[in-house]
Amino acid sequence: MRIALLSSFYPLRGGISQFNASMLAGLGKCHIVKAFSFSRQYPDFLFPGKTQYVTPEDEAMPVEADAILDTINPLTWVKTARAIRKWKPDLLVMKYWMSWFAPSLGYVARHCGCKSIVVLDNVIPHEAHWFDKPLTRYFLNGCTGFVSMSESVEKDLLSLRPDAPHILRSHPLYAHFGPRMPREEAAARLGVDPARKTLLFFGLIREYKGLDILLEAFRELPQEYQLIIAGEPYGSFEKYQKIIDALPCKDSVHVFPDYIRDSEVKQFFCASDVAVLPYRSATQSGISSIAYHFDVPMIVTDVGGLKGTIGERGTGIVASEPSPEAIRKEILRYFSDTALQAKCREAIGEEKQRLGWDAFCAALTDFAATL
Repeated sequence: MRIALLSSFYPLRGGISQFNASMLAGLGKCHIVKAFSFSRQYPDFLFPGKTQYVTPEDEAMPVEADAILDTINPLTWVKTARAIRKWKPDLLVMKYWMSWFAPSLGYVARHCGCKSIVVLDNVIPHEAHWFDKPLTRYFLNGCTGFVSMSESVEKDLLSLRPDAPHILRSHPLYAHFGPRMPREEAAARLGVDPARKTLLFFGLIREYKGLDILLEAFRELPQEYQLIIAGEPYGSFEKYQKIIDALPCKDSVHVFPDYIRDSEVKQFFCASDVAVLPYRSATQSGISSIAYHFDVPMIVTDVGGLKGTIGERGTGIVASEPSPEAIRKEILRYFSDTALQAKCREAIGEEKQRLGWDAFCAALTDFAATL
């Protein structure tokens, strides 16, 4: 099968590009694949991070892709659709996570000359706007089939397009960060104490991810705990820094407020006992795939698909609500129960066998054959 992939690829940075690179490689084992990417993903004034592009320090692996699609230039939408038709694919695969992409991707889906499947990270974005639903409905109605990454995404999909052909597949593992490293070595690189109970908040820092909730939960924890915060802030870090400065245990909070290079990811997970995802809202999280790779259990909130993909799988435990009290309760419960810790790690081992890229790509192409 000839498969065109249209989404974010190198030199665009971030988890979406990493996902797409892994999907490209997986599909390429059995099919002829070609990557098409954005010449402009967002205007700079709409992008809250430091840069949309990889830097030499990121150490990202290059991916060959035709960067054609400019999301704010309709002439390139026509050009992209024409380029895909000229390549004559049997299938177009796209990734969708926010309504900004609905007009451009929706146009291409309608004019690509083949059936299209969308891998849905989100249907309605975490920080919703009034225009999200009409734009997303336009996009969904132009596509052939869908892969939902969690039950909450599946529910949102069917609320906007009840007749949508779809399958449900969990987020595959990110395995390109290398093997585990010794805890003592990882802690030494970060300058943290390997003997303390270590919590990790990892990834882009955005309002819906609830870092402030975790910091307030950390305020009342005993002195043997420490917290690692690793990730680039989307917006100002000032409000979080004010909370940290007011903590009686502020020296136990270690902040690394930058985009984390692929080669550095392992040291944060390998130095930690548990990853905490105190999200106010969620669908699924790519952070869980990294945690699985490094055998790190998780404490998550009961929002979106986190309970189903983590709590019900036994790879972590679920706080009843995104509040400091609920998060702190589960942190204390986790560290007080060695049997629970062992059970979570055992469940992660089972998930690692289930969530490979080969299985994900086979499910996607098998589904495409039914459309």
